[in-house]
Amino acid sequence: MRCKHAAGALIALALLIPAAPAMAQTELPVPNAACQTVERKVYQDIRKLVTIDLDTAAAAELRLLAYRILNEADAHKFPVLAPALRERLNGNADDLRAYLKTDLQRAWLTDLRISVGRTMTDAGPNVKAAAQKVLDEEAVDAYLAYLNDGQHAARALDCASQPTPTPTSQPTPSASPSATTTVAPTPTPSASLGAPGGENGEGGGLPVTGANTATVAGIGGALLLLGGAGYLIGRRRRSSFVA
Repeated sequence: MRCKHAAGALIALALLIPAAPAMAQTELPVPNAACQTVERKVYQDIRKLVTIDLDTAAAAELRLLAYRILNEADAHKFPVLAPALRERLNGNADDLRAYLKTDLQRAWLTDLRISVGRTMTDAGPNVKAAAQKVLDEEAVDAYLAYLNDGQHAARALDCASQPTPTPTSQPTPSASPSATTTVAPTPTPSASLGAPGGENGEGGGLPVTGANTATVAGIGGALLLLGGAGYLIGRRRRSSFVA
């Protein structure tokens, strides 16, 4: 019963210990693939976590070490190391001891290489060149240096080389004549000037003025005189007949 309580305490302690250094260090933000500032992820050197003698360590010490390494593997989504450790933790102490002694660093190296390759997705030319150089070296120290510092320096160069987007000026739309002014139709005269009676001799023409008016007045006056003379002549004849 005491062994179970001790194992539970060790597991809880293993989950808390890796968090202490992370809280103590203040990491500067770094640009991501979209050139947005994000929190830096620090890849720990797992070799420095192995502070016990794997040949003589007790089962509880082995499990504590395995949980600390698993916490690091889960933080960076290592596809090889994390499931392998979980499988060994479900087994006996001898299997876990053998894995930590022989297969741990090989699996970790593979995961670091995969992590370097992930940084090349949608990356700029500087990041791709730096990552390819590190992959050619195939060394743990080179992988860690790139993942913790090299990739961020290369990405900063890629982000700095991107052109700054400038707002596109939109042309001011010119107002159409129909929207701003109303064009009045030009009046068309129904009859030509000086043509009495309008078009086709019908009404609606301009009034007759000038010489035509004088002629009509003269004719009217002559007719009036003739009518008056006829009236006087007719009256005298009627008076003579009666006498």
